[in-house]
Amino acid sequence: MKKIAFFDTKPYDQKFFDEVNQRHGFHITYYPSHLDENTAVFAKGADAVCAFVNDVISASVIERLKSGGVQLIALRCAGYNNVDLKAAYGSLPVVRVPAYSPHAVAEHAVALMMALNRKTHRAYDRVRDGNFSINGLLGFDMYEKKAGVIGLGKIGKCLVSILKGFGMEVMVYDKIRDEAFAKGNNIRYVDLEMLYAQSDIISLNCPLTPETNHMINEVSISKMKKGVMIINTGRGKLIDTKALIDGLKIGQVGSAGLDVYEEESEYFFEDFSASVIGDDVLARLLTFPNVIVTSHQAFFTREALLNIATTTLENVEEFFKGGYLENEICYRCEKECRKAKKMRCF
Repeated sequence: MKKIAFFDTKPYDQKFFDEVNQRHGFHITYYPSHLDENTAVFAKGADAVCAFVNDVISASVIERLKSGGVQLIALRCAGYNNVDLKAAYGSLPVVRVPAYSPHAVAEHAVALMMALNRKTHRAYDRVRDGNFSINGLLGFDMYEKKAGVIGLGKIGKCLVSILKGFGMEVMVYDKIRDEAFAKGNNIRYVDLEMLYAQSDIISLNCPLTPETNHMINEVSISKMKKGVMIINTGRGKLIDTKALIDGLKIGQVGSAGLDVYEEESEYFFEDFSASVIGDDVLARLLTFPNVIVTSHQAFFTREALLNIATTTLENVEEFFKGGYLENEICYRCEKECRKAKKMRCF
């Protein structure tokens, strides 16, 4: 029986993985702590580790895992910017879950848009306090407004379909074009300059790469339509948060819905309700009435968690069977894919 050391465990993780594991029979040991240099020792004797977005899989962690007998790193997420792929290459294979429920993430992005537009979060608090005034809760029709979608992967395509259902005009930026999808859904590809200048709502649905790191910054915000709504369900570091705050303070950014935050690993998925938030930037964000921050929950649906558990354990099983790892992330192949402008491993 193969052993899996499971890190950063929450009750919902164990529930769904135990359910799916009935079909596989792995011996899973669950640890609530994050995987890092200090906790890698817990994986000694395990055949594989299962890690999540806030685990730190550095070169030293990879070395400690391998010396402890680990043969595979299985990520139960799509993103892998927390993994030193160069150190892993030729040492430990890394697999991921490339798509668990694009509908879940796209629907959450729209939920943020709707709440910000119609001030639902503020209305909820008012009514509970016995305040039934609607002054200050004015929104706008999304019909015929312009939405800019950055990243037209599976999530981006689901989002486009929803926004088209509202009757919005959708513009898309992506280095890799799907012309058939664009034609079939009556959307147009534009460059970032045009997307920034014309969009009433901008949604970030792209991966974090050296090219996209802090793509939303002081310069790009200055190019946007005044009062723009920015939605980020992708990766926190797509946005320079201090620049976003400056944009909010002067009204250049009208509102922001953030399911991710660039320094989220310290706080997200944990309960700090009885503590003081020491991150001054995050604390400042939470003071804005026109900002909604959710704790990286866009993926959090029953369907998505079941898909995550299923794909993760299938990845592990396929590895130990010696089969082709369709969901492997390979440092060498990633570089070749980028050079050839193709997508295979990421």
